[in-house]
Amino acid sequence: MPFLTRSIRARRVALPALGALLVSLLALTACAAPAPASSRPDTADPSSQAQGALLADHGLDGLDARQIIDRLDAMPVADRPAGLIASVRPDVLALSDGERELALPMPEEFYVSIAPYRSQTHDCVFHSLTSCIGELGNEEFRVVVSEPATGVTVLDETRTSFDNGFIGLWLPRGTRFEVRITDASGATAAAALDTAALDAASCITTMRLG
Repeated sequence: MPFLTRSIRARRVALPALGALLVSLLALTACAAPAPASSRPDTADPSSQAQGALLADHGLDGLDARQIIDRLDAMPVADRPAGLIASVRPDVLALSDGERELALPMPEEFYVSIAPYRSQTHDCVFHSLTSCIGELGNEEFRVVVSEPATGVTVLDETRTSFDNGFIGLWLPRGTRFEVRITDASGATAAAALDTAALDAASCITTMRLG
């Protein structure tokens, strides 16, 4: 049965240590492109005007974290905004263009993006919406997410992977799930997902179809 989510209005937040957050987040996101060079590496402008300009310059003005994630992950690879780093962490969506930095709080649901593969994959912890590339873009899969503790199936749908090879899922927080992905030939992969930990991975690239 389709999983019904609740949308909430996210607030923009400026984090005092956002620069350090972005450095650590990029170090943990193996598929992230290098951050653009900055002429002001130690003086990120925290004003709401500068933050709004960062979003507006990349066609994201007025969108909350969930809307930005949904737009960027589903965007054709050729259309990705150049120079923008957008990394999904459990608590925030962190964005940077090398000079301006912004962290948007995540909604009540947890976001995980999964790249099933047959022969090629890469290491990844936190999903980079503008640089991660999986092997199997634009393919149809059956995706089943269940809660082992209760036996409840929270999602059972046919999904087409994004152009970047990933399948994005919004799931309840604070729970452990099992996800099974099956391709058109019947090849299947399974993995455990944990949406409770503060450092829970938002990028899953270990599901080999077989």
